[in-house]
Formats: sequence, C-alpha cells, structure tokens
Amino acid sequence: MKTRIFAFLILGCTLFCAPVFAQDPPQFRVLMISTTNGWHHESIAEAVPAIRGLGSKHQFEVVWEENVARMFTEENLKRYDVIMFMLTTGDILNPEQQALMEKFIRSGKGFVGVHSASDTEAHWPWYTQLLGRSFHIHPPIQTAKISVIDRTFPGTERLPEKFWFTDEYYEFGEENVRGLNYILSVDERTYNPIVNWEWDKKSGKGMGAFHPIAWNHEFDGGRSFFTALGHMPEDYQDELFLEHLWGGIYWAATGKGWKK
Repeated sequence: MKTRIFAFLILGCTLFCAPVFAQDPPQFRVLMISTTNGWHHESIAEAVPAIRGLGSKHQFEVVWEENVARMFTEENLKRYDVIMFMLTTGDILNPEQQALMEKFIRSGKGFVGVHSASDTEAHWPWYTQLLGRSFHIHPPIQTAKISVIDRTFPGTERLPEKFWFTDEYYEFGEENVRGLNYILSVDERTYNPIVNWEWDKKSGKGMGAFHPIAWNHEFDGGRSFFTALGHMPEDYQDELFLEHLWGGIYWAATGKGWKK
C-alpha cells in the first residue's frame, strides 16, 4: 500500500508540479488601425488575420482596432512601437489625436502605411510628409511587372529582381518631403495607366519612366514605411507580399536591417 501511495504522489507531481516557463515577450508591439471614412476595402477582412499571422511567426504583438478614439490616448500609445494604417481612408483623426500621433513619431517610433493609407488625412500636412507621397488616382486592377529598387531593405532578399503582380496601381503626386528611399517600382509599359474619373473630374496618365510603389524614410525623429500594394484580398495570402510587409513592419518598429 505504501508503495502504491508513493507512486501516486510521484505521478501527481509529474503532472501538476512541472515548472512553468514564462512566455517570451514580443519583440515589439503594433497597433493596426483600419478606420475608414470613405471607401472601405473588403480586403481588410483578409489583412487582419494575415498580419496577426506575421506576428505569430515573427514574435511581435498585433492589436487591431477600428475605433480610433478608443486607442488614441497618450497612455495607451506608450505601449506600442508602430502605428499601422491598414487600408484606412479619409479623415480619421481629430486634432487632439493628430497631436498624439506626432508625439508618438517624435519619440522615435514607427509608422507603416498600406495602400489607401495614402488616401488618408490628405489635409494634414504633417501626415502627408510622414507618408511621403499622396494618392492621386488609379486605373482599373491590372497585372504588371514590379522591380526591386533597394535590395538592402528588409523583406526584399527573397523577392525576385522583377516579378508579375496583380493589383490596383496608384498614381501619386510629387514628393511631399525630401529623402525618400524607394524600394519597389512598377513598369507602366506593362499595363495601361490611363484613367478618367468623370464623377470626380480627375484624370491620370501615369507617372512615366519611374513609378514608385513602396518607400521608406526617417522623419521627425521616427521612421515611416509605405507600400501601395495590398488592394486585393488575395494579396494577403501571397508569400512575396507578406515578406515585403514584414520587412517594412520590422524596420519601422526597430530601425534595424537597413542603413542609408
């Protein structure tokens, strides 16, 4: 009987007294905002789990929010290393929230903008400089050839020098700030950039021989990465695109992996 009791105690300790190891902390924390005050991309539904998947794969925390007012407080923003505008549109921040975002970047933290983040807060001069260039117009979705410009930027090491991709290729205005580092460009000879929006009295004929679609720069004490890709829901299942996004998030959060 004593032997049985002793064996039972050992088994119980094996099952219930095993040491508990603390989970490793995240490398960094990303606040992903998908607020829209205009066009709402259906691809947001695909983007959210895709970025969470990148977080699981690369050990960083992702908090997703559509209610900006709930997240944009000074105390809450201290928790994060990156603010990510995921397919946002229109004016989404009030003056107090804009001031908090400016303070966030000036504290040495990062920003990531995806696709229609370039059609967001168009009347806020500081944001347009943070972003780098602003959306003007786009033609219909087409397949086109993309080239890697800066092979030293994180996330480009696995991309081919040139590759075909299907998306909604934005045409941008002039640079809003000096010092942009271009990462990807699209070849306008491989698709038709001509477009006319009669309803908005806008037209576009492309950007010519050099049409950038992804870039980064250091700005106002912090870091900013933008990619114009990401319109299609299917983009968020594409390993090449996700590798590109991961590189931008990592650099914006840490400042590592790329030097001027």
